Amino acid sequence: MPIFEYLCDDCGTKFEKLVRRADDKILCPQCGESHLTAQFSTFSAHANGKTKEAAMPSCPGGMCQTPDICGRD
Repeated sequence: MPIFEYLCDDCGTKFEKLVRRADDKILCPQCGESHLTAQFSTFSAHANGKTKEAAMPSCPGGMCQTPDICGRD
């Protein structure tokens, strides 16, 4: 069951909704309208109440010869 993000076209509320079936009617929790636009989901990790971003690992030697190929610096 995926979680989708929506933006209400009527009141501007952005919310997430767990969709159990494709035919579920989704309504805005603020105004109750069904005029919604699906949004791109964003991902983040939380630890101890703080948001942390994952960093790319660096090359063990510290000097990568091909950072554009391996994705590491």
